[in-house]
Amino acid sequence: MTFTGIAVINMSVLHKTNRIVLHGANLNISKATFKIGDGQARNVTVLEYKPKQQIAVKFTEDLKADQFCVLTLTYSANLSSTYDGFYSSSYTDKSGKKHILAATQFEPLSARKAFPCFDEPAFKATFLIKINRKENYTTLSNMPQTQSRLLPSGLFQDEFERTSVNMSTYLVAFVVANFSPVNTSVSGTLVSVYSVPEKKEHTEYALEAASKLLEFYNTFFEINYPLKKLDLVAIPDFLAGAMENWGLITFRETTLLVGTDSSPLEKQVVASVVAHELAHQWFGNLVTMRWWNDLWLNEGFATYMQYFSLQKVFPELQAENLFLSVRFRVMDKDALNSSHPVSTAVVTPEQVEEMFDSVSYEKGASILLMLNASLPGEQQFRKGIIQYLTQFKGSNTETNNLWDSLTQVSNPHQNVSEMMSSWTSQKGFPLVTVSRKGDEVTLTQEHFLLTPADASHTSSLWDVPVTYVNDSCSVAPECRQIFFLKSKSATLKVPESVKWLKLNYQNTGYYIVDYGDEGWTALINALSANVSILTHEDRASLIHNMFALSRQGRVSFERVLGLLNYTSKESETAPVTEALLQLSNIYRLLEKRQEFDLVSCVKKYILDHFGALMDNQTWDEEKSLSKQELRSGPPEYGLQAGERNVHPVSHRPVQAIRVKPDPASRADWSILYDKYKQSTVDAEKRNMLLGLASTQDTQLVAKILNEGLKGDVIQTQELPLIISTVSRGFTGYLFAWDFVQVNWDRLIEKFLVGSFAIQTIIKSVTSQFSTQAHLDQVKAFFSGLKERGSQMRSVQEALETIRLNQRWMERNLPTLRESLTKIQSQPEKQASGMSH
Repeated sequence: MTFTGIAVINMSVLHKTNRIVLHGANLNISKATFKIGDGQARNVTVLEYKPKQQIAVKFTEDLKADQFCVLTLTYSANLSSTYDGFYSSSYTDKSGKKHILAATQFEPLSARKAFPCFDEPAFKATFLIKINRKENYTTLSNMPQTQSRLLPSGLFQDEFERTSVNMSTYLVAFVVANFSPVNTSVSGTLVSVYSVPEKKEHTEYALEAASKLLEFYNTFFEINYPLKKLDLVAIPDFLAGAMENWGLITFRETTLLVGTDSSPLEKQVVASVVAHELAHQWFGNLVTMRWWNDLWLNEGFATYMQYFSLQKVFPELQAENLFLSVRFRVMDKDALNSSHPVSTAVVTPEQVEEMFDSVSYEKGASILLMLNASLPGEQQFRKGIIQYLTQFKGSNTETNNLWDSLTQVSNPHQNVSEMMSSWTSQKGFPLVTVSRKGDEVTLTQEHFLLTPADASHTSSLWDVPVTYVNDSCSVAPECRQIFFLKSKSATLKVPESVKWLKLNYQNTGYYIVDYGDEGWTALINALSANVSILTHEDRASLIHNMFALSRQGRVSFERVLGLLNYTSKESETAPVTEALLQLSNIYRLLEKRQEFDLVSCVKKYILDHFGALMDNQTWDEEKSLSKQELRSGPPEYGLQAGERNVHPVSHRPVQAIRVKPDPASRADWSILYDKYKQSTVDAEKRNMLLGLASTQDTQLVAKILNEGLKGDVIQTQELPLIISTVSRGFTGYLFAWDFVQVNWDRLIEKFLVGSFAIQTIIKSVTSQFSTQAHLDQVKAFFSGLKERGSQMRSVQEALETIRLNQRWMERNLPTLRESLTKIQSQPEKQASGMSH
């Protein structure tokens, strides 16, 4: 399928030049004219440089500064068959009729595939869009439609208002389809949610969420959303979780549509993604990063505001637990030597794609949370971001512009840039070690790396806002004290009567803590005596930190099990979720190594510790989302405990612990597959797909992987999820790895080298390997790819993760065997919470 276009680019000449260079990719330009001021338009020759996706016009005479000129390009192109640029898509309705539609996805570098343009974030412009279409279609774009007229060809031409704001090319969007809207008005903005007609009844919740969140952001930022309309559109075949196009936000159906009887968990998914994309209308759209090296200014902020706004507008969704778990996961990634600074140089398209990862999103959000928590007073952070948005609206920024805005409003004066640049300019985070003598506590910081690095990396220092509580006052916010650790080591005084200290109150800081033998013993004893002595966030953070220290080799696994003894008294979701997730990682590593005696020990340990808690039927599902979430997932052993289910290639992780159906017979699988084909409820389809991909039948594993690649019954957008689900099972994990190797070229055709989908796939198929043979295999495969993916950061992460798994197993297998066997032979001691 092809389309044709005419791009008319009005521009001012800033300085003398004899050429204009802009972007165009896979466009067949049939005619080009150029006009200076009121002069005649004349034909010009367009040169193309394909490696950089650039086109150029050269002139015999120089253009002079301040001249106004117009470049008009007539072109044609194929509608993209991947998920970027202007691409064609289809869906089949209940009656079996196939519908074709077309939609756009331009971020980061694909506007150039739809029209010739200056395709960089700093080239902001206004856009006037006209689309010719057949009678049975409707069109949407960033702005409201002004007119539609019948052309002599029989097509209709829809014209949209010129954008009332300057915007970057990656935010331009249009959709040609036949969707149905529901709408409402919020502070003078028409808010609409569009879907395919038969799913219209699933749009109400998104409309309610968008309306409330728009109102919240208008008030919070003290700058009203600037456009007349805000459309949220569910696209049947869409790769990202969603895209923040100004005035025309596009979504996957699963991240926008929920039925009236959907669970709170499903509503949490929709509200989270809507909150994220609406925050972008300010952070990203109104104020945009100058270049992709500072993508975090868009994504870190939108992620932070997503959780912040949900806590204020939809407290029943308990977004704080989701945010906590997300912070733990990004630290696990950021502790790798293959991680990167939040703000890091990018040059190639693949490097730009790779910036869309958890460091830009979740680490960006985490350091903003830490900054907010360390500033005095409730409103200082808010004042700083209002200052930033007001000062830079309509323009582009770099990281220092944000710190300067926060510094300007600080009272008492604080050099925010000095504190925060250590968090954005170097990778990783600090380990803060605590040692105590009497009333003197010494804090020491070092770079927490799972893989020891050379000396040049270990000299990193951070400006760490260390918060702490002690046994005399440990739960209420007013108990919290703060100490700024700016050097390698510093001391603070505490009363000698203090029995223990807990650092990083509520885990708002982006660092982990080692308390030393005495410090850990005191904390473990305190928790064993009274679980409520710490907030549930603090209890979860102790569990997370302890596992991280064990993975690094700093504490023994016996020490980890000693801490986990207290969990038999735990009643909150966050600590249990974290413990289950960590144990399930170990379970899966052991299973893949075929250490079946230990696998059954770990299974029994988990069921003994957490089974009763998750079987507890006294929770009111509607009142507590987090406890409903916990109940929905006893450790699945055919099962896997405590999965964190990241919506694949959405960059927005969604917390969910879930049960996979038991491996069913082929007949049962076929029945579920038929139901999947007929279902129109997206959340239901997602759950069915998880069930189908959890099969332990090798023939069915092969079938579902191939169906996902083919894209007829199961859309290819679901393939990363299928691969990650298949990889978790013992039957499927080697199958999935073989599948990725055999189909690599088709995968990077669908998903682009470096993209979040490819990052997800690589992690899924390699993260459970822990042997030299697998390490050699992975290394050989990826190094053989050359420019087809060998340079990706996710490949370095995969190799490093396998080495770490290998090292952990070598160090811990004997201890694990001894400790778990001892626990299982002494059930009465374990029940009484006795330490081993």
